[in-house]
Amino acid sequence: MARGSAGRSALQQHLRVLDAFDALNPTRTLTEITRVTGMPHSTAHRIVGELVRERLLERGPERTYRLGLRLWEYGARTPGVVGLREAAQPWIAAANSRLRQHVQLGVRVDTDVLFIERMSANDSVVNASLVGGRVPLHASSSGLVLLAFGHRSIVEDVIATGMRRLTPHTIVEEGELRRTLRRIRNDGFGVTHGHIHLESMGVAVPVYGADGVVSASMGAVVKNTEGTPMAVIEILNVAAAGMTRTLQQQGGQPSLGPPGSGNVSQRSWEVIETVHRSRADRASRGTAGGR
Repeated sequence: MARGSAGRSALQQHLRVLDAFDALNPTRTLTEITRVTGMPHSTAHRIVGELVRERLLERGPERTYRLGLRLWEYGARTPGVVGLREAAQPWIAAANSRLRQHVQLGVRVDTDVLFIERMSANDSVVNASLVGGRVPLHASSSGLVLLAFGHRSIVEDVIATGMRRLTPHTIVEEGELRRTLRRIRNDGFGVTHGHIHLESMGVAVPVYGADGVVSASMGAVVKNTEGTPMAVIEILNVAAAGMTRTLQQQGGQPSLGPPGSGNVSQRSWEVIETVHRSRADRASRGTAGGR
């Protein structure tokens, strides 16, 4: 693989540019991309141009750029996430109708929890999570649940990386983290009082996949109160159990998979295959014509 500046591969350089965009910075100018990535201006200009041509970036107003629609196409075809989201949606909706706050589904990515679905009421409390956004595992109830039921090596990674304090109540000490994880494993749920925002309380329970392994966490963010919110935990447990049954019925397969699986009927898959073949044929003719 070709290597660029500082020994980085061409792929790594392109990913650095894409990583410059986040929830707080959905648009960037070329100057900002150069500053954030630390690349020479000429290198950033070349890579941005390539990403625009491939529709991985799009040009916006006032010489800005944003992530392209092609990235969404790739994300929408990610089997694991699509299957979890579709299995979760009706159960998240049911829990949200009872709680009238935030209900969300999280999975672990490195030392963060990535939220792949969320439903919220209009008058919900403060919540730092976004669909497609990350929060450190140690700081949220969803992340702590994933840590508690995950591999021990992830706990060591979190400790080695360092735990940043977000409020006076955020866990930042190794001993407190280990005690909290033991309690979550014993109780089957996690509760965080004001760990990310003082007005909010996080509550989360594990979601088991068809293989009996925890694959996600079902969480809620509600008004911060004293004590253990057993009513919230009960609602989340029902939703998580329902999602697990859905995953078991799918045999662990994502709902967008082989014909006849999940929410896509056999007849619909036949039409999808016809459309796909038509697009592939057009692309093949276009490639042949360009030779």
